[in-house]
Amino acid sequence: MEIGEILRFLPHRYPFLLIDRVLEADEKRFRALKNVTFNEPHFQGHFPGYPIMPGVLILEAMAQAAVGTLARQPGMAPGSLVFLVGVEEARFKKPVVPGDTLVLEGELLFFRRGLGKVAVRALVEGEERASATLSFALRQGSQ
Repeated sequence: MEIGEILRFLPHRYPFLLIDRVLEADEKRFRALKNVTFNEPHFQGHFPGYPIMPGVLILEAMAQAAVGTLARQPGMAPGSLVFLVGVEEARFKKPVVPGDTLVLEGELLFFRRGLGKVAVRALVEGEERASATLSFALRQGSQ
C-alpha cells in the first residue's frame, strides 16, 4: 500500500499518521515502514539532548501498521473506523531514535464480528525494539 491507499483506510493525518508504507499485507500478516525523522514534533521535548520516540507512539505506529491486513477483512471498507481498544504484553527493549527505519510486522490472531487482535513487533535493522498484542473494534461507516 502506498500512502494514497493508506489514507483511504486510516483517518489519521499529520502529525499523527505514523506509517509511511505498507510493504506487505495479506489476510493474515503485514509489514509496514515508519521512517523516524528528527523533525517530528515530539522530539523537541522527548527528550532534549537525547531524542527518543515515545513508547505510546511506537504502539500507535504498530496499530496503524495493521491497516494492510485489516483492510482485507470482511466488513472493512474505506470510511470504517478501527479503534484500538486494548494493549497486552507491551515490551520496549531499546530506544527508537531519529534516523531509524522502523519495520512493523505482525499477524492477525483473530477477527470476528468487528473485533480483532494482532501480535506486532517493531524492528530496527532486524533487531526487535518493541512488541505487543493489540485489540481492535471496527465501527462501520465514517464519522
